Parts: sequence; C-alpha cells; structure tokens
Amino acid sequence: MDYVSALLPPVVMAVFFIGLVRVIVKTQGGAAKAKEDAAVDAAFERAESARRTAVSKADGV
Repeated sequence: MDYVSALLPPVVMAVFFIGLVRVIVKTQGGAAKAKEDAAVDAAFERAESARRTAVSKADGV
C-alpha cells in the first residue's frame, strides 16, 4: 500500500498540469486576440522609436 501513497502526489500533479496546459491552449486567440496583438505591437513600436531617438541623439552629440 505504500506504493499507492508514493504515486498519488505525482499523479495528482500531472493531472493538474495537463489541465493547466489545456486551459492555456484553449484561451489563446479568441475575441481579445486582436486587442492584445495591437497592444503588443504598440509597445514594440514605442520601444523601437525610443531606441531610434536615443541613437539619433548619440550620433548628433
């Protein structure tokens, strides 16, 4: 009976992990995907613009 108590925690953790992965995969995309993509694109553009500005100022000095 000791083997049952030894195997139970890893099996329970595996079941919860598989459930977590399924939830993550299922929630990718959907109605909010375009909004999230636009927010990420805007953040990348701000970072790129700031980098270009910093390089321009460094070249001008």
